[in-house]
Amino acid sequence: MLRFYYVIILNLWRAFYMLPMMRYKANRPAKYTLQERYDFAKWVMHHMQRTGRITTKAYGVENLPKKNGYVMYSNHQGKYDALGIVDMHERPCSIVMDEARSHVMLTAQFIDLLESKRLVLDDMKQGLKIMKEITRELREDNKNFLIFPEGGYTDNHNMVCEFKGGSFKCAQRAKAPIVPVAIVNSWKAFESKGLGPVETQVHFLPPLYYEEYKDMKTNEIADTVQKRIQQTILDNLTGKDLEVLQKQLAEREDT
Repeated sequence: MLRFYYVIILNLWRAFYMLPMMRYKANRPAKYTLQERYDFAKWVMHHMQRTGRITTKAYGVENLPKKNGYVMYSNHQGKYDALGIVDMHERPCSIVMDEARSHVMLTAQFIDLLESKRLVLDDMKQGLKIMKEITRELREDNKNFLIFPEGGYTDNHNMVCEFKGGSFKCAQRAKAPIVPVAIVNSWKAFESKGLGPVETQVHFLPPLYYEEYKDMKTNEIADTVQKRIQQTILDNLTGKDLEVLQKQLAEREDT
């Protein structure tokens, strides 16, 4: 958390411009296109990255569908995850986020600026309503979405926890492409100790198109995506990070 507060403090003087402008643009969708608002959000993120000495590298950008109207499903490691993915993703995408975490300063502005969705995790009725909205916007508006199907993060770091099958229903009903996204060492951006340089990775994996998953149950889709993401992370870790993950996976198999 040290780096997170460090970034906030060093950007306080910018906040007097950034936060009101983010709110201004978010409240005027008729004046500012989603692409313009998305680009402004990325500009804000770049200042945070520079201040925090955070570098993110993208792989597999060529795997992203040419047409909009797809859902990215990513593992979840910490506060930086959505920022890192959005930074590496050129076209606008809206984020589906835990409502309880969405009202913090800066996060709230990002959520509204990108026309994102707030999901109440323990409210099934509200969750169904949000999933219906996403399905409609995928079909009718060709919007792109980013969902974290683990439902949250703890201290799992590079170990991928169980994906919730229900989070895949919106893509399935909209017959939309499903893009697995593997983030590597993203937790280090704001959770690691010290202020030294940090490098994270974002891997856009080959998508699952409707013809490929149409006969699968949502739990089967979730399991397939989870395994592909975990394997990608394993393939891109070295040294101590790899040893820690292998130990975590071994312990999970023993329980």
